[in-house]
Amino acid sequence: MNTAVAVLAVVVLIVRFRLNPVISLVIGAVYLGLTAGLGVTGTVDAVTGGFGDILADVGLLIAFGVLTGAMLHHAGAIERLVSALLAACGPRGMPYATAVTVSTALQSIFVDVLLVISAPLARRIAPRIGDRGLPRMATALAIGLECGIVFMVPGVGAVALAGVLGVPLGQMLILGLVVVVPTVLIATGIMSVLLRRGWWDPARDEQEPVVAGAPAGAEAHSPDTAAPDAGSAGGRPSGAGSPDGPGPDAEGGAGRGAGAGPVAAGTVVSGTARRELPLALLFGPLLVGLLLIAAGAVLDAAGVTHPVLAFLGEPVIALLLALIGTTAVVGVAHGREMVESAVTDGFRESGQILILTGVGGSLATTIGEAGLGEILGRFFSASTAAPLLMVWLIAAVLHVAIGSVTISAITAAGVLAPVAPVIGLAPVLIALAAGAGALFAVHVTSNTFWLLQSLLGQSVRGTLKTCSVGVSIASVVAIIVILPLSLVV
Repeated sequence: MNTAVAVLAVVVLIVRFRLNPVISLVIGAVYLGLTAGLGVTGTVDAVTGGFGDILADVGLLIAFGVLTGAMLHHAGAIERLVSALLAACGPRGMPYATAVTVSTALQSIFVDVLLVISAPLARRIAPRIGDRGLPRMATALAIGLECGIVFMVPGVGAVALAGVLGVPLGQMLILGLVVVVPTVLIATGIMSVLLRRGWWDPARDEQEPVVAGAPAGAEAHSPDTAAPDAGSAGGRPSGAGSPDGPGPDAEGGAGRGAGAGPVAAGTVVSGTARRELPLALLFGPLLVGLLLIAAGAVLDAAGVTHPVLAFLGEPVIALLLALIGTTAVVGVAHGREMVESAVTDGFRESGQILILTGVGGSLATTIGEAGLGEILGRFFSASTAAPLLMVWLIAAVLHVAIGSVTISAITAAGVLAPVAPVIGLAPVLIALAAGAGALFAVHVTSNTFWLLQSLLGQSVRGTLKTCSVGVSIASVVAIIVILPLSLVV
């Protein structure tokens, strides 16, 4: 009962009183600790200990991921990648290629920055992909952005969930990839069928974008939009940002205090390059880092031990090497000034992400210290399906109320994390189910919703179709994909 009151209080404080999500989560954790009988000392220890423990686990990972993403953004790598995808996949395959790429390879990029850069490119591609090109590209972007936040390392939501639940990052990376790829492909395909069968009315669902032509989006995105989108509960495209991506959604993202930085959003930064390096070289260090993490997880599961491989496979070391490699490549291509500018923006972005992740850990730790594991375990059988569906439902309800993917995912995971050891449920499944539920009903409280609406030239009615319905379909598809994993994980 106290847990339900604490969670409800957090929602009311954020939505009704528009209190900052960080403060609201701390208040909820303190209330729960005191009412659960932990006492003053025990409550303070749980709140501060949970904050410190999760940052010790994921703090450097988030910082390294955000800094790497800032480097790639300033280097103009995203524009070049989209052009390469169009050439490789062709117009018809572009929505699917966009959804998969945005949800996997680009998840180190702050979500609002990624959207502001990619939206004008998607709008220019839309007429070339056939019938209903605009809504199909809008849907692909929405699904890819939001799913990547919670499923794909180093997406801020995925890293935060792994930290809260103590999931090895390599395991989160591998299983997140297993879930996110089929989820975005199936959801994008379902939406393509709906859009082609008369569900889209250009006269009512489309309008002029915020900025005609390209680049667009600079006027719609400012450093002020980096705060968690939960704060924009009034349903306006301005105000708090979107904690959905690496920089809270991170909405999550995952409330990302960052904007596009001193370089205007949507500009092709690579135009200032001293030399144009191959795209594979720009993304190479990040991909190598992720492969090292995955390899470490595979070797650990296989019982293979090797000091050098174990060292390189540690997530902190792997992402540090990725950051160093990306810094070197961008420095060679664009010079020291761009590197310094990217680092400045990266540090600005990572601050609020780290605090939000930390207080999410405080609430989860307080719930655990209150001894709710055995209590909650009595309500579930040995089957893992019911707890996973409950995690999904709690996260979905929280997201509808708060409008923040990352906050709702972390809160839902924290509430049911104590169930895992009682019924033998793998924590990674709770993390994935919480992420899936938190995707349900992205709506007008989300900054991502308004950026998609304005930058892609959709009406609010149209954005409800492409973003809200599209991502909700992905949420349902994801939990359907996750449930069978409980039989083998």
